Amino acid sequence: MSDSETPAGPGRAAGPGGGLDEALLAALFTQSAVGLVVLDPQLRLVRANSLVEGVETGQFIGSRFTEVFRLDDPDGAEQLMKRVLAGEGPVRDHLVRGRLREIPGDRVFLVSSYRLDGPEGPAPGLLVAVVDVTERERALAREAALAAVRDAVGGSLDVATTCRAFADALAPGFADLAVVEVVDDVLRGAEPPVGPLPPGTPLRRAASGRCDAVRDTVEGGNGAGGRSAGATRHLPVRTPYALAAADLRARLVPLGPDTPWPATDPGGARAVAETGAHSLIVAPLTLRGAVLGLVSLYRCGAAEPFDEDDVSLAVSAATRAALGIDNARRYEREHVIASTVQRRLLPQAERRQAAVDTAHVLLPGRDSGCWFDTIALSGARTALVVGGVAGEGLQSAIAMGQLRTVIQALAGLDLEPEEVLARLKDTADRLAHERAALPPADSLQGEPLSASCVYGVYDPFTRTCTVARAGHPAPLIVGPDGRAVALDVPEGPGLFSADSALFAPATVTLEEGSLLAFCTADLLSGDHAADRITQTLARPGRSLQQLGDDIVYALPDDTRAAGAALLLARTGTVSDHLVATWDLAQDPTTPATARVLVRDRLQGWGLDEDTVEATELIVSELVTNAVRYGTPPLRLRLLLDSTLTCEVHDGSTASPHLRHARTVDEGGRGLFIVSRLASHWGARHGPDGKVLWTEQDLPAAPAG
Repeated sequence: MSDSETPAGPGRAAGPGGGLDEALLAALFTQSAVGLVVLDPQLRLVRANSLVEGVETGQFIGSRFTEVFRLDDPDGAEQLMKRVLAGEGPVRDHLVRGRLREIPGDRVFLVSSYRLDGPEGPAPGLLVAVVDVTERERALAREAALAAVRDAVGGSLDVATTCRAFADALAPGFADLAVVEVVDDVLRGAEPPVGPLPPGTPLRRAASGRCDAVRDTVEGGNGAGGRSAGATRHLPVRTPYALAAADLRARLVPLGPDTPWPATDPGGARAVAETGAHSLIVAPLTLRGAVLGLVSLYRCGAAEPFDEDDVSLAVSAATRAALGIDNARRYEREHVIASTVQRRLLPQAERRQAAVDTAHVLLPGRDSGCWFDTIALSGARTALVVGGVAGEGLQSAIAMGQLRTVIQALAGLDLEPEEVLARLKDTADRLAHERAALPPADSLQGEPLSASCVYGVYDPFTRTCTVARAGHPAPLIVGPDGRAVALDVPEGPGLFSADSALFAPATVTLEEGSLLAFCTADLLSGDHAADRITQTLARPGRSLQQLGDDIVYALPDDTRAAGAALLLARTGTVSDHLVATWDLAQDPTTPATARVLVRDRLQGWGLDEDTVEATELIVSELVTNAVRYGTPPLRLRLLLDSTLTCEVHDGSTASPHLRHARTVDEGGRGLFIVSRLASHWGARHGPDGKVLWTEQDLPAAPAG
């Protein structure tokens, strides 16, 4: 077939042969469902059938193949065809993208090229089979977009992350710009409102995805396409957004100069103009009639406009996304409730202690079961506690509250740290048994409990800190000179573990001004975490709160996500002028001597007469009890702080009991009188005897 031959009819050139060959060619070019093109060695059309239904191809004869199809990569296509002409073999099912010269819009073609060999001499040309697979490719693209949504959405229980994954799954593959907006209250875990949404409802942009062509433009815009993530707008009235939120139906909206509704949404109109958006799908994110938000999909520039099939895909994707967002919202709501419960169960303010300065840091996160506490004990001692219940959600916070309440009650009994943890573990075992006894249908029945705790007591008079721990890291200690202080505390069993090993305490003597850091396990995870914290605590001239902040700044990012608790304490001593101590004789006249000593000291401290008389009576009864029933040595101590503490020590380990004497009894009223005069009283035991102590509230100083 030569270049000089002219077409014998529309769409074809006359061939050299006749008869059967001509009939075969005529049948192929008139009845084939595949577009057939014959090209000469210069890749010009010399014969073609109807490339696309309804398109007359006769006018294309003599034009180059790449001029007719206007391929996105014409040079690459010509190189392939030239290799086929050179005898390198046919090319089958090569996918190319372009546009037909007579039909607007992008098309996708499946091209196969075969060399036409003559009886002799060079190849007379190519036979090219062209199949328009635009609709097939669009359908595949829709399926791929929906599959991407299925794969991406639902893997996170964070609302913002879910929305971001949804937007990224749709843009840039399916849309040039995807914007996900969620009802503002839903982002905080609230129940989504039942549709229709009223105009003016606050919508917060949760995420957006975009193609590179519009990325720079939308970053600087202000409307529907340009608001940054986290920005809020009120649902504009008389717009496709408001209509979709009202009747809960998706809409396909062409955008152009004559579109009427942008006048009511100037910000959106400006963003549409800046991005060159010409086609919009807006679909509500609904679940069981409730509206969680909206998704807006835009196509910009030369991209094909959306069609009704695209709307069906958008609806399916929005349904999938709404389920994922609602699951994340429910988790967020439970997390908010658990965090609120945790906050309410923890100390609401720093508690002033007699000889210890404290500060704490609580990092919110998934872990809602960590806690800390400072508990004032008798004798100006302070209990320092940090613990944690493993797990997330409300049940972890509730278990934490139960354990914290128990440990506060146990601390008030003046028990040694190892005894406190032993009895706390008994309580934990009962809680675990109660959970295991729940009905099988209860979701908690199969959830194991795990918790840890470290409990330390600092005594400012001996400057010692005694610590015991139950499956928890030991505290870190830094001396006033910046050097770490070793504290080797044997690790006891976790609170809910089956291990029945005993708890063993460790005691360390501290210099005044030492720093103690009680941490949850997450803070001490990772390489050199303990060294990092001790180095931070060694920084001079920093307050406890500043040191706590410095420790947080140095944490790995994943620690902040989990949540953690940190309790810092700087040790001190009780000022000498606020303490009075006397060694007394084991003699019947000692109570009278004690009353004189007490009156003299309290008057020197400037206390009122009522307090002095009450204290005299308390001391008289306690010393009398020690003289009668105790053993030497006998010692009396007064401590003035926010309260007035009286302590009487003797060498006996027998504990007194409060009795209610009968009317005719001559004795037995001593401790009863003490309990009425003091706000608190008790007894604590040590290796060298016992101490009976009382606390009296002091009258407030007059105003002015």
